[in-house]
Amino acid sequence: MTISEDRLTTLEMRAAEQEKTIDDLSEQIAEQWKVIDRLQHKLAALTERFLALEEQAAPDIPVTKPPHW
Repeated sequence: MTISEDRLTTLEMRAAEQEKTIDDLSEQIAEQWKVIDRLQHKLAALTERFLALEEQAAPDIPVTKPPHW
């Protein structure tokens, strides 16, 4: 092998390794987005439940000015 062939082989190996790394990272990002999406849905559901419980538990307190006003 000549120096040019060695360099070409090295570059091809690096390109293949980088392509695999990019594919792996892309898969990880896709999985993370799925997790984020599920968490956003759970947070929205919990927020709705919390607000509903808060409305049931809180008595209607009239809004009045404090005596020093």
